[in-house]
Amino acid sequence: MKHWLRATVAALGLITANANATEMEVTHWWTSGSEAAAVRVLAEAFNATGNVWKDGAIAGAGGVARPLITSRITGGDPMGATQFTHGKAMKELVQAGLMRDVTDLANREGWLDKIRPQSLLQDCTYEGRVYCVPSNIHSQQWLWLGHKAFETAGLPVPKDWSEFVAAAPTLEKKGIVPLATGRQPWQIQLLFNVLMVSIGGPQVFEKVYGDKDAEVAAGPDVAKVFAAAADARRLAKKSNVQEWNMATQMVIDGRAAGQIMGDWVQGEFEQAGLTAGKDYDCLAGLGVYPYITTAGDAFYFPKVKSREIEAAQEALASVIADAAVQVKFSLIKGALPVRGDVEVKDASVCMKKGLDILAKGQVIRSVNSLLSPDSVGRITDLVVEFFSDDSFTAERAQNEFTTIIESAD
Repeated sequence: MKHWLRATVAALGLITANANATEMEVTHWWTSGSEAAAVRVLAEAFNATGNVWKDGAIAGAGGVARPLITSRITGGDPMGATQFTHGKAMKELVQAGLMRDVTDLANREGWLDKIRPQSLLQDCTYEGRVYCVPSNIHSQQWLWLGHKAFETAGLPVPKDWSEFVAAAPTLEKKGIVPLATGRQPWQIQLLFNVLMVSIGGPQVFEKVYGDKDAEVAAGPDVAKVFAAAADARRLAKKSNVQEWNMATQMVIDGRAAGQIMGDWVQGEFEQAGLTAGKDYDCLAGLGVYPYITTAGDAFYFPKVKSREIEAAQEALASVIADAAVQVKFSLIKGALPVRGDVEVKDASVCMKKGLDILAKGQVIRSVNSLLSPDSVGRITDLVVEFFSDDSFTAERAQNEFTTIIESAD
């Protein structure tokens, strides 16, 4: 570890005297075991520049952290740097003049030539200026399957969503929850939108969310999505955990068979000593449409009055984009690196699948980049209500969904 840190710092040319150390608060919502380990990679590399990482972890994932982070920035109590997801919520802070422009650093370090896909940097760009550094590529469109549950049930591991649904009765007879799902709203929204692209298909996803096409939203393809959502509701009925990593633990323990969640769950499997392809499998696009999002996370830098903090902000941005840091961080986080010029030699089977899909260009835009926070919130409220009420029919839910799309912005 020490040799790696020394090499990274030397390569960046950021060695500073300890006497000049600047403490900088960095907020994020990475609090699970694997996420905390990944954060340490960034923190240790940043500390090695002569600065001090003051951890500002906020439990509760993005649904809780986003409004807290936003309120601090708008309220005049900004942190030095913050993790955030690309989308219209952060764009509003940029438009309000509250976020720092890091274009000069991006140009000096050649981010445009190194960061892939270029849409990651485009999502950081407003009116030709760069306001964040992408830290990782995260995709949501995965069905994670634990071998232990299927071995207990005497079943082969499914190859797609249909086979998974068909296996549910046998799993339930063995006391196994077919689908582990945390009950937080953002997880239900994620699950639904994974069904939208993986069952409806990427073109339907783009037409509904990108074009706001209410006719497609009311059509047969989206009807299939809501029918699949009804199946997911039934399969997850006995999943009574809240946090996503607790749902993942159910799969690790064999108490549940599968989980629809982003590729960050890989870190939890790896921390538990499980091996992809041997102890668990991953179906991109639920084994139907192997498309993934490439939104991921980025670090933004609120405007501050301290020159010392400004220097620390640049040091952190450089560290995050560094090739060695990218590889080490991605392996622990379960994400794909944002640099197209690095080789991840120790990539898991699932990470290799993601890299292959990325190389083929089978990518879709994030819902948060296509819809306003208000529209996303309305859809979230609808699907949360649907998942919590068995009497809420798929037909009624689709009708209400279509109404939202008609007025979405």
